[in-house]
Amino acid sequence: MDTTTAPRPPARPTAAAAISVRGLTRSYGDLAVLPGVDLDVATGSIVALLGTNGTGKTTLVKILATLLPPDGGTATVAGADVTTQGHRVRTALSLTGQFAAVDGVLTGRENLVLVARLRHLPRPGEVADALLRRFSLADAGDRRAATYSNGMRRRLDLAMSLVGDPAVVVLDEPTTGLDPEGRREVWQAVRELAAGGTTVLLTTQYLEEAEQLADRVAILHGGRVLVEGTLAELTALLPPARVEHVEKRPSLEEVFLALTSAGSTAGTTTSTSTRQEDLR
Repeated sequence: MDTTTAPRPPARPTAAAAISVRGLTRSYGDLAVLPGVDLDVATGSIVALLGTNGTGKTTLVKILATLLPPDGGTATVAGADVTTQGHRVRTALSLTGQFAAVDGVLTGRENLVLVARLRHLPRPGEVADALLRRFSLADAGDRRAATYSNGMRRRLDLAMSLVGDPAVVVLDEPTTGLDPEGRREVWQAVRELAAGGTTVLLTTQYLEEAEQLADRVAILHGGRVLVEGTLAELTALLPPARVEHVEKRPSLEEVFLALTSAGSTAGTTTSTSTRQEDLR
């Protein structure tokens, strides 16, 4: 297939779209960061927005969260316009940034209770306890968040973003700075969000993250969505793969996870020769 052909335009917006963006523009002085973005995120789906640094991912996220006004175009979240119906948008959408926004002085439970009170929810303690159980943090709920691992802090951050049951959660590079184990903990939490009916827009630079999580992938480059579709649809844009017989070796991440998991249960140092079976 000729990959030089023009990219397919995104699908037309539908009533089921939780996020709909049309011709969105934003400039900083003479620099046009978003010269015209079109994007749809279907209700209940996980859409990964891929792009290198400087392609406009965070700018788009800020506009969707009503933190930054667009210069032109339209964007709606759960049917509410981001420029004229900001309160409705903020009620429907929760944003989790690149770094966990938890208060380390407070316990995990206190962090959740605080957010529930700020949202004026009834029975904030019950809300906190339910989210701690949902994100497998109940045993650590009475510990100060400063004692949590990075993966636990990110899971607590995700739990805080769900206080009030927002319809849409935007995750802006949520696994930045995490080790492989912490990254997989966050991946599982994201899967559980979508399984519960929450719409997720995930921005990331990690291709494996998009492959693991996303129902659909949009590639942002030069401030525009070049192409959008399922993983199968995107891979079909390239010529068919050649069939070759090669030796399958474990990735370094698989080695790391296999050894650390085995080491945590055995409690002893293990030589590489004795762990060959674990890595096959």
